Amino acid sequence: MDHPCSSSLDMLPEEDIYDLADFFKVFGDSSRLKVLWALRRGELCVSHLAEQLSMSAPAVSHQLKILRQSHLVRARRDGKNIYYTLADDHVHKILELGLEHTYE
Repeated sequence: MDHPCSSSLDMLPEEDIYDLADFFKVFGDSSRLKVLWALRRGELCVSHLAEQLSMSAPAVSHQLKILRQSHLVRARRDGKNIYYTLADDHVHKILELGLEHTYE
């Protein structure tokens, strides 16, 4: 007889599991979380992020590169400045749900 839990389990393909694990790894770095949290209120350039987060501009740029590659932030160029925002509302919801879970 099959176990009641195993019969209703619908496993994701291995590739999807690895992609999801990589996605959550991005959230495993406190510097990246600080950047994402700062961007939840709107767009900022690297210098403003660095100032707000007490980080160096190169450190912020490094984190933004990773966040862009993960499709969590978007960039907009305006002259010499590049402004960053959260890629979409899903990112904001992920941050909110994660924080809500930590408070439980």
